[in-house]
Order: sequence, then C-alpha cells, then structure tokens
Amino acid sequence: MLQKATLLVALLDAYALAAAVPEPTNHPALHHGSRVHDQAPLAAPDPAITPSPALNDPTKTLHRRNIIDDAKNDVKSYLTELGSNIPSYVADGVANFFQDFPSGSAVQTSLGLSDDQLAALPTSVLNIPPYGNWTDQGWNVRFHGNVYKQPNTTTEKLNDLANVFLIGTDIDQLSASEQDQARNLTASIFVVQQGNETVQMHLEPAPSAGSSGQSGGGGAVTPAGGDQNLTLPYNTTGEGDFDVFLPIANTTGGLLAGNETQEIQRLNVYANGSEIGNATAYLVPPTGLTVISDVDDILRVTKIYQPKEGLLNSFARPFTPWLNMPDIYANWSRSLPDTHFHYLTTTPEQVTRNYMDFIYKTYPGGSFDTRPLNFSDVSATLSIRKFLLDKIFQTFPQRKFILVADTSNSDIMKDYPQMAKQYPGQVQCIFLRNTSATDDDKFPYDTSGFQDLNQTTYMFFKVPDDLTNLDIAGGNCYNSTIPQNVTFGTQDELLGLHGAAAAVAPPGKGGLAGLVVALGVAMLIL
Repeated sequence: MLQKATLLVALLDAYALAAAVPEPTNHPALHHGSRVHDQAPLAAPDPAITPSPALNDPTKTLHRRNIIDDAKNDVKSYLTELGSNIPSYVADGVANFFQDFPSGSAVQTSLGLSDDQLAALPTSVLNIPPYGNWTDQGWNVRFHGNVYKQPNTTTEKLNDLANVFLIGTDIDQLSASEQDQARNLTASIFVVQQGNETVQMHLEPAPSAGSSGQSGGGGAVTPAGGDQNLTLPYNTTGEGDFDVFLPIANTTGGLLAGNETQEIQRLNVYANGSEIGNATAYLVPPTGLTVISDVDDILRVTKIYQPKEGLLNSFARPFTPWLNMPDIYANWSRSLPDTHFHYLTTTPEQVTRNYMDFIYKTYPGGSFDTRPLNFSDVSATLSIRKFLLDKIFQTFPQRKFILVADTSNSDIMKDYPQMAKQYPGQVQCIFLRNTSATDDDKFPYDTSGFQDLNQTTYMFFKVPDDLTNLDIAGGNCYNSTIPQNVTFGTQDELLGLHGAAAAVAPPGKGGLAGLVVALGVAMLIL
C-alpha cells in the first residue's frame, strides 16, 4: 500500500511538470457563423478596468510551482502518518484520475484523431455567463470561457473513459439514463481545446428571467438597448481559454448608466461561430448586495466527502437540489431588492454546462465562475477560489457580499474568513453548512479563521430553514437559536473532534486521508 502512496506523490510530480503552459499553436481564426455582422475589429483596450492585479494580464497563468510543491509536501506528510491505513480509493482511484484526465493534443492522441479529422470538426465555444461593472468609461463586461472542438467519440470509447471517473462502479452497472449522462459528461471532458483563436461576441437585450426559462427567478431587468458586436482583444490561450474585461458601447441607447440605477441589467451574449456558445451577461451597479455561492453540497446533493457517491452524483445521477435550498434563494431574490447572484464553483470548466443548466432551472439567474484550464493541476484545489474571489471583490469595491458554502471544502474554510479581513466592510454575511453535523462527513474542518470575526457576520447551519428570519440587509446574519459549537480549531462533529487536539485525526477515520482524497476528487467536484 505504501508503494501505491509513493506512486501518488510521483504522479503529483509528473502532473506538475505537465502543467507548464504550452505555446499557442497557429490555428485558423474561429469560423464566423450566421450571427456575425460586418464590423471592423476593435482596438485592444487595457483590460485592467479595476485596480486588480488579477486582471492585468488575463491570458497568463499564475505561477504555480511553489503551490504544487507545498501540496506534495502536505501529501507526503499525511501519507507518512497514515501508514498502511491509506484507503484503497485514495491509492487507486485518485491515482488513476490524475493519470487519465488529458486535454488538448493529449485528447487528440488518446482518441486516435488525425490532424485532418480534427480540422474537419466544427468549433464550439463554452461561453460562461459574465458579470459587468460600471466605471468612468461606462459598462465593462468580463467575457470568459473556452474554445474547443468536440470529437465524434464512439459509445464504447466513452464507456471506457467514463469508468475512469467511477470509483467502485462500472458504467454497465448504471441505469440507461445514468449511462447516458455519464457518457455525455465524459464527452464534454474529452474535447480538444483551440489555442490562438480570435473570439467575437454579439450582444442584445435579454428577456426577463422567467420568460427565458430560468425558473429560479432573479431580479434583473431587460434593457431597452445594448445591441452590438465585439472582438475580444486577445486570442485564446494555449488551452483555449479567454478571460478579459472589455468596454461595451451604448450607441443604440437603452442601457442604464450604472451610477443612475440599482437595477441589474441582462444582456444575451452570443459567441459567433458556435450554435451553443450562448450566455447571459449581468450588468451590476457599483453598490448593492452580491450573493457568492458555492454549488456542491450547498445548492445540490453531491457528497464530495464520500468520493464514490460524489463521483456518481456528478457523473451519472440527475442533479438534485439540497432540501429546500431553492426556496431560500428565491426568497432572497424577492426580499433583497436588486441582489446580484454569482455562482462560483471550482469544477473544471469542461463540465460546467450541467452546473449552469441546473442553476438556471432551480435558482435565481446570475453570473458564473469556474476553474479554467489554466488551473488544471493540483494548485487549483489550493488557489483558484481565492483568485476568483479577489477578482470579483476588486471589481466591485463598494458592493457588499454574502458568501455561502459548506464546511467540506478546506479552501473555503480558509478563504471566506480571510476575505472578511482582507476587504473590511465588504463581507456582509458568511453562511456555512456544517456537513459533518448532518452527513457522513469524516473530513475535519478548521474554524480558526473565524475567531476574530464578529459573530453577527457569520453562521454555521445544518438545514436551509436555519437561514430564515435573518436581517441580512441590516447585517445581522446570526440566528442565536442555532448552536454553533465552534472551537476555533480543527473539528468534526461526526468524529467528536474539537479544538487543537483534533489537528491530527485517528488513522483510518478519514481525517488524515482528507487532504489526499481532496487533491484528487476535488479536481472534478469541489
């Protein structure tokens, strides 16, 4: 078993080496479809609309070597203390996951596609619903997503690939509908990203949330204008990603100025040359409330802390809301006027269409953030959420934020209280579902970051109804009838761990294995 543990560390080394960003290849420009209108390309503006270092060079990846080294050292330390009690799904399932998650040219090779076959495939765009901010130059929209080609993969091959992600289960053991979902999601992972592509967008007013099929609601309004075509100032990265703030015009009139309204305005965003590259942009005024919400185990049932269940719930089973959480968000949408909803998940961007479809059918419409391929290695579990949180906080320095997630994510337990300290006055509320108090979650969590925060600004809760009857607008986010049991240390209700003594959980109980499991499984379903 220890030999398998050593293999996991070696795989982390190999993955760190493979994470180097390749130079963009000279692909032809993105084919323009029927939505293209004649237009001269815009001059490249400065994408740093707000004073955010994260926005200064949107096509570059953060330096990640130190983060990966730290992760490897943590794994070595944990494996040493675990000894022979390493669960088999850590040594086997997670290791296989690291080996079999190719992208770009690796997908082309694994599927046996020739260059001519690849060139014949249509180009698609993953267009992630963006937010826009108001500055002295007017509205600016953060366009982000990925350009790729979808190979025609056989059912047999998709079955083989899907089995990589199923711990202790074979796709043949699933129902017909679950098999279809597993194949569809697997197909979305094994795509060939297109680097060095020019991306063009078409914008037009979007209908209201209800009429556009977003049954979850949302308070945004349809502007009277905003039609235009834009060419993004940078080509896609070697991994096919694009992420840039770009000023939009109001030449047709109808867009309300951000300093003259509190209403959030909706624009449809079409990626030209791709029939499925559609999204909705949310123009968010400088002041007001923004809900930043995680998705897994807070908005839907995932059970990331049970790797087999977590993967089945992500790959094969229909996405299911967690209890009556949709009612809570719908009430917030009604009772907190002009609230902006932003969904931030560190799920890899290839699989986020299922997430976006679920959100817009179940929860209020809003912008979205996910993990770009530039963060396709172990560092994503340690850095990407903070990177995305910093970006939106610095984009809206006058807005107040409501942060919602659960205790099973170690990065959230560190990042959420850090945001309250790093951006004084901007964090209105922090709501964390305590999964160890209700579910079979044996991953200890660290509450030490909350020690210096005012109790009225945060609450650990068990069920959605705990979030009712709170004065969120007034900044009172704590229901005194809900026991907190916070020790400001490492704890886990299920294991009876509280405080400093819980820093190292008993071998075999899941605590020490937590980091190792999370490094692998969180690559997909954090």
